Amino acid sequence: MGDTTKKERRKFLDKGLKVGIAAALGGFGISKITSKLNANSKSDSGEKIELMTTDGTLIEIDSSEVVEVQHSEDHDKKYNVREGMPHRKFVMVIDLAKCKNALKCQQSCNKHHYITGDNAWLKVYKMQESKDTAPYWMPTTCMHCDQPACVTVCPVDATFKRKDGLVLIDNERCIGCRFCMAACPYSTRVFNWSEPKQEFTLDMDMLEHQYSPEHGGMPSVKGTVDKCDFCPHQVKNNELPHCVTACPNGVFYFGDKYEDTVTNGEETLRLSKLLEDKAGYRLLENLGTEPNVYYLPPVDRLVDFEDGLEQFTEFQSVEKPTEE
Repeated sequence: MGDTTKKERRKFLDKGLKVGIAAALGGFGISKITSKLNANSKSDSGEKIELMTTDGTLIEIDSSEVVEVQHSEDHDKKYNVREGMPHRKFVMVIDLAKCKNALKCQQSCNKHHYITGDNAWLKVYKMQESKDTAPYWMPTTCMHCDQPACVTVCPVDATFKRKDGLVLIDNERCIGCRFCMAACPYSTRVFNWSEPKQEFTLDMDMLEHQYSPEHGGMPSVKGTVDKCDFCPHQVKNNELPHCVTACPNGVFYFGDKYEDTVTNGEETLRLSKLLEDKAGYRLLENLGTEPNVYYLPPVDRLVDFEDGLEQFTEFQSVEKPTEE
């Protein structure tokens, strides 16, 4: 995006603030405006603006009653953990033809997020359409949907979606209701029923940092939900997620949809051409969740199929463990 385009966009946003101020302030903003109206403010510019109240009622007020917020020049460039990285849209492509269940992706994810195999965020399943078709391995992660059902049902705003495409969980807000797990059609979330048994040495320097939903290396918390986060702590530093760099077969591609490029660390490809040439698809398209994880069909496989770890040899739903 050029400087001219950014300036025009900023002008548009500044003008839009007057119209959108009610939405930004919510009921509080409307109550302040209506109270000013009731007080019969002496200043009157003669210019009227229509605003919608929180109950859907249109009201007409004088433009002088709306305070225009002045932003700094770099306002739209500043980073916020709940907003994400400006002008970015992260996507992942998983090439099923290359996966041989090496599980290096899962091991690296577990190590850098201090999670156990039982609660792994990334799982690899043995898939087979029928007894007459060849089996293949299918890695699964959070789909980071554009229309995430998990965000809609969360009653405490613990699960949220960023503008850069990442769906994250704030474990300090999570109350363990598991509504998000019930709403997710991909069954990619896990619940910490007990204190996690750490298999890796904790990074004490990391533990001294103030908690943030995007910090990697923070231990799981009992009574909260976890899931794949696309490694935002890596992405923010222009580095690839751990699963991408750990895979020895180049299965995972990660990139920016706006730039139309993805890479597995070894090769960088045009996203749109890759999906078109190899018939890329997304899981459960008919649900309208619009996931940001794409799959390439397991055709012309580059590796022989070999059985891997026994616990991941078939697709099965996650059952609630017996509580002690």
